Amino acid sequence: MDATVVGSIHLDWILRVPALPAPGDTVLASSRTTSPGGKGANQAVALRRLGAAVEMVGVVGADDAGRELLANLDALGVGRGHVRTAADEPSGIAVVALDATGDNGILVAPGASGTLSPADVAAAGAAIARADVVLLQQEVPEETVAAAVAAARAAGVPVVLNAAPARPLPDALLAALDVLVVNEGEALALAGERGPSGPAGAAATGGRGPSAAAGAAAAALLARGARAVVVTLGGDGGFVLDRDGPTEIAAHAVDVVDTTGAGDTFAAAVAAGVGAGQDVRASARLAAAAAALAVQRPGAQSAPTLAEARAFLAARA
Repeated sequence: MDATVVGSIHLDWILRVPALPAPGDTVLASSRTTSPGGKGANQAVALRRLGAAVEMVGVVGADDAGRELLANLDALGVGRGHVRTAADEPSGIAVVALDATGDNGILVAPGASGTLSPADVAAAGAAIARADVVLLQQEVPEETVAAAVAAARAAGVPVVLNAAPARPLPDALLAALDVLVVNEGEALALAGERGPSGPAGAAATGGRGPSAAAGAAAAALLARGARAVVVTLGGDGGFVLDRDGPTEIAAHAVDVVDTTGAGDTFAAAVAAGVGAGQDVRASARLAAAAAALAVQRPGAQSAPTLAEARAFLAARA
């Protein structure tokens, strides 16, 4: 299965802290490390580990960080023929505060990734057209995401968008998506659903508080054109909503080491299933297993292999 990922490539600065800072707080970190990251690169690496042949479309800077990021893609077998090096912008970075429970807070300075343009998408047209699935996120400019969605749709290639970080999505773009993957907060932000949920929300999540509100938000996004919406709910699992109705996705209780990149692993596994022609529900169940394995390992690029995810899911059946 061939996949093309259009998105960000960053270097993560990881600070281990006793607790995440509240506004106005100063928190001392016990350690500082760096590792490759960026939602686009994280998802490309996850897809590769799940067995796909992957082409990355992105931008790094002409600096030491950029060279490290390119070497990482090479080492992991991710194609980078369409990764441009920007001479006048530093490589993107993310500062990740990671607390004792494995939860995190992240600040991103896109740098070179912020220059990824529709022209870069056009240059990668052949890689997009021959893919079985195109996966995108939103750490790059919105016009670039729109151009990649349009190119994939014109070539008849399924499109999966992980709409993180959340920003307004035009109805035309939503209607071009095969699958929209969001967490609860992103679903609420995209749909503007902040009040009590309607019947669709209650049906999707059993009528439970914030989860029911996420169900209503997913229903609103579906009504605006998305073919399927997958919402993750952290330790509460998640759900899939499409024209056939809602399906809950069970959570897996595990010992959490690091949640950084878990959502990227989930989105990549959904895309892997879509690219292989699988039902989105089956894809989301496998994605939940892959994410459960990822959070037990440090770093943003800790996705399991397809065999590991399948074995984990079978053991939990």
